[in-house]
Amino acid sequence: MTDYAGTFGVGESPTWTAGGFTLRASTPGWLVAYRVKAVSVDLGVAAAAAFACYALRFGTDELNSAWWLVVVAPVWVVALTAAGAYRVQVLGTGSDEYRAVGRAVTVLAFAIAIVSYVGRLDLPRSVVLPLVPAVLVGSLIGHAVVRSGLFRRRHAGECLLDTVVVGRSDSVASLIREITSAPETGMRIVGACISGLDGQRSDLPTIEGVRVYGPPEAALTTVDTLGATVVAVSSHPDLVGTPLRRLGWALAERGVDLFVSPGIVEVAGPRLSLRPAAGLSLLHVERPISSGGRMVVKRALDSVVGLLLVVVALPVLLLIAVLIRATSPGPVFFRQERVGVHGLSFRMVKFRTMVVDAEERLLAMSREGQSNSVLFKDRRDPRVTSVGRVLRRYSLDELPQLINVLLGDMSLVGPRPPLRREVDLYEPDAVQRLRVRPGMTGLWQISGRSDLDWEQSLRLDLWYVDNWSPVLDLQILVRTFKAVLGGSGAY
Repeated sequence: MTDYAGTFGVGESPTWTAGGFTLRASTPGWLVAYRVKAVSVDLGVAAAAAFACYALRFGTDELNSAWWLVVVAPVWVVALTAAGAYRVQVLGTGSDEYRAVGRAVTVLAFAIAIVSYVGRLDLPRSVVLPLVPAVLVGSLIGHAVVRSGLFRRRHAGECLLDTVVVGRSDSVASLIREITSAPETGMRIVGACISGLDGQRSDLPTIEGVRVYGPPEAALTTVDTLGATVVAVSSHPDLVGTPLRRLGWALAERGVDLFVSPGIVEVAGPRLSLRPAAGLSLLHVERPISSGGRMVVKRALDSVVGLLLVVVALPVLLLIAVLIRATSPGPVFFRQERVGVHGLSFRMVKFRTMVVDAEERLLAMSREGQSNSVLFKDRRDPRVTSVGRVLRRYSLDELPQLINVLLGDMSLVGPRPPLRREVDLYEPDAVQRLRVRPGMTGLWQISGRSDLDWEQSLRLDLWYVDNWSPVLDLQILVRTFKAVLGGSGAY
């Protein structure tokens, strides 16, 4: 085992020094601009919400006497700052930014209550009560809009942090593939330092198209040479304890962030937490949520939102029913046995998009040209009717599944509801999909829909089962509208 304890010396001189003092790496200009834009959006949202809520209740003539409305916006930004919504580590990455907004609204509510009590202000409840949720929703939408612009730039190769990956060759290769496939994470791999190198610097290899600059001991030199702002350490038995601690110290002097991959795959951040024990930091992986209060909340939201959607979509449902009856002989609805939570069967309802004898004609059809080896999906399926193609493209055929949601057979968000014959082909891992209710939409719906192969569909469903949360469900629902309106991957 290589001893890296003395390799990452804190006293080594970084690239940026002046007068004997280390200068931290400057924050990238795009990151400063992103933070300014986020703060500006939050100020505007809070100010607009405050004045709108007051004007709707008392009219515009009383605005001059409501001096406290001016304070709402800066207090909201202070609350967001205290909740960590503007930290570099969360801006534009993952769901922590949205969680910070959720925490900040609690701070805002308490601040209003305390100021009102201490200052003996008689703030009108008819204004304050709608103000808090309005600020929350407005900021969530604002951050999502600002982030979408950042994502577009990252997919274009901009606004990325230069990253050096350190570790064992196989784990480094896997980490490079994951980071490269997801530019929204904000990292660009510019170099790698891997263990097990026997050659000299002149014949160093490349890994996943990334140049290798030497063994892990060369990490600091590589960072200085490339001007990297992030070091990502993949799972490595030698880079733990004191060596990793010293590497962190040396990188801190350079203003470089250190990310460590714990080697746990398909586990979302909210399930991971550090537990101190006897001077050590133990990584606690929480059990996937399959029961308890949050499942009750999920079911309640399914019922309430599902009922509202049925009422709103009723005219569309009636119009689609008329078109189906007018253009194709047969029933309006198609009912089929599907497998739900814990393997229990239920009858799923959809608008009929195929000819009446579609199931009988399935066995005679070729599987050539399919993208999925388990689910039968054919781009040129001759069984689909003309109206059915439009319904499928925009997922309108799935609207009657709201009935299944109200009955408790399905959820608004979850894995795709499988057929019994598909479940019979499941490997042991795939059975885990049945731990939660299937959904009308899910990660499969917003990540390619029918273009996904079976392995991709399964991976997304298993990730959702292990890591679902109310916030994730909300994000999927919002992204579903975009995916459906685009019509990509549906046939």
